[in-house]
Amino acid sequence: MEYKLKKSPAEVIKIAQNAVAYARTFVNDVEFSCEDAGRSEISFLKEVVDAAIEAGATTINLPDTVGYRLPNEIYDFIKDMVEYINGRAIVSVHNHDDLGVSTANSLFGVMAGARQVECTINGIGERAGNASLEEIVMAIKTRKDIFKGLYTDINTKEIYPTSRLVASITGMEPQANKAIVGKNAFLHESGIHQDGVLKHPETYEIIKASDIGLENDNIVLGKHSGRHAFKDKLKSLGFELSEEELNNSFEKFKVLADKKKDIYDDDIRALISDELVKVPEVYEIVTLTSSSCNKGHASASLTLKYNDELISDSAIGNGSVDGIFKAVDRITKITGVLKDYQVGAVSKGKDAIARVVVKVEFEGKKTVIGHGLDVDTMLSSAKAYVSALNSYLNMAK
Repeated sequence: MEYKLKKSPAEVIKIAQNAVAYARTFVNDVEFSCEDAGRSEISFLKEVVDAAIEAGATTINLPDTVGYRLPNEIYDFIKDMVEYINGRAIVSVHNHDDLGVSTANSLFGVMAGARQVECTINGIGERAGNASLEEIVMAIKTRKDIFKGLYTDINTKEIYPTSRLVASITGMEPQANKAIVGKNAFLHESGIHQDGVLKHPETYEIIKASDIGLENDNIVLGKHSGRHAFKDKLKSLGFELSEEELNNSFEKFKVLADKKKDIYDDDIRALISDELVKVPEVYEIVTLTSSSCNKGHASASLTLKYNDELISDSAIGNGSVDGIFKAVDRITKITGVLKDYQVGAVSKGKDAIARVVVKVEFEGKKTVIGHGLDVDTMLSSAKAYVSALNSYLNMAK
């Protein structure tokens, strides 16, 4: 209030009342959120909450905006506020992960009486992130002995597919040992653990992988698979596509099947995610040739399609990727500055699809994200850079 809003307590209360009252002229269900409630003076917080509820707020959100509080503190704080509000509004928690306890804080808030939790897929969010939806949902589902009578309406079988979709779009992969959705969450390397799981899964698994939509990654599709089999696989993975989206995706699948012997579920998820978030193509890659060497300079030759015109050029770079990006800049006459570059394998095997995600600042104006998928990492890199360029040009229209 002092440094950001530059308002007195009385002014803040008045603003809160006016904001809620104004919102109520449009909708009946209004949430009032008290920024940095976790570090606020409880007596003043109660004054603000009273004013918001009197003005018509139906949900009171009490965030730990800077992730400062510990679970026992959150429990005492939320319990006090729930008792004070006494059913006049729903109490909500919103926890950040600066000290790594956002999920614990959210669960302790629920135990103290909160009935709404604000959280995010994969725990993404500002700074260290927010409380993780998948962890909170599965904790409440798994520990029914603690959360007696409480539940969420989340379809847990959509957790893993949604996690993969969000990671694909944002380029922010969950760490391998991330609870619930990390790549290692259901892997057992220890011989003792493997033996126990084979004898009875519950010896080392408190959650079934199938509960979050992670089924066995069976190889069921290849270059000889037809459109019907492809459509059935999409349905089993939870995708419902329009006829046009299905046709476009199947064409991409056939191209991939010619390059890759075995196609896994994660390959299909990546393929469909790439189709669904695709931006209109201003520039389209026609051909790419790149070379690298341990002595000398790497180079790239590229042909792009622009308004039915084919434009070609070459460039030398500090590595193959740099050469490709410079060739794109030469053709388009638009300068991009690479801010971030990430590459990872979508599934497994020597012929795994490379997913490249880039963040590029164009013409010193705006930073955008681009995605690329291909068995060839250099082509995937080129696709990602051109994807970012197309996003930038579409934004500028």
